Amino acid sequence: MNDDKIIIEPTSGWKMLDFSELADYRDLFYFLVWRDIKVLYAQTILGLAWAILNPTIQILIFTLIFGRVAKIATDGIPYLLFSTVAIVPWTYMSNAMNSASQSLVGGQHILGKIYFPRVIFPLTPILAKLVDFAISFLLIFAAMIYFKIPLTWNIVYLPLFIGLMILVPTGVGLWLSALAIRFRDVKFAMTFAVRMLMYTAPIVYTASAIPDDVRFWYSLNPLVAVIEGFRATVLGYPIPWEFVVPGVVTSVLLVVTGLIYFRRLEKVFVDVI
Repeated sequence: MNDDKIIIEPTSGWKMLDFSELADYRDLFYFLVWRDIKVLYAQTILGLAWAILNPTIQILIFTLIFGRVAKIATDGIPYLLFSTVAIVPWTYMSNAMNSASQSLVGGQHILGKIYFPRVIFPLTPILAKLVDFAISFLLIFAAMIYFKIPLTWNIVYLPLFIGLMILVPTGVGLWLSALAIRFRDVKFAMTFAVRMLMYTAPIVYTASAIPDDVRFWYSLNPLVAVIEGFRATVLGYPIPWEFVVPGVVTSVLLVVTGLIYFRRLEKVFVDVI
């Protein structure tokens, strides 16, 4: 009597992501995403209200310190509106990067027990954090209504910049989740790195304040494309393609190289935990 056997072999060639395999494990993927959403605010009094409260506190502090005290120029945009449009996507990206970078370490107890595509781990918080983003996006609508900002045709570009906003933590998460399995320093470095990243993007200041001679190098930071893109689509001024195009290229490179590095180390994840 012959027993049926399932043989799992590593992906060959340059195939970085097996979408058919991900489709086979979509129920598990859905379960992990839903678990992250439920666990995030489990046993909290305010629940999902934290998705609005967290960025709101940050917006108010920035408006007070940088808008009222430091009086940083915003190209004529009220600082409350200026910071709101930037902090909402930034909050999503920073939280998603932090969670994705520790996703494999957090799930190490099941890595060696069952097989499923390991890339599900860093992708789970990327999708789960979109619930927070969708709720906090109400702050942008509220600011637009308060300052009487009309919608323009620029809003059709919003899905592009939401997609770009998702790509950035995806690329970073793929890189850092694989690194964190081998080097636990990543957890501590991320706290410092996220704080520094905030000041590399035009969140508290405008991109127009950057000198022309370094503006191209500055535009390679994908965070710049996301923040400036959100401001342009919401506030209705011309899309700054000189920042957006380099940022898109950098984001795609981050994801592609992140996938290559992740797949390269995937076979040793269990050995190093």
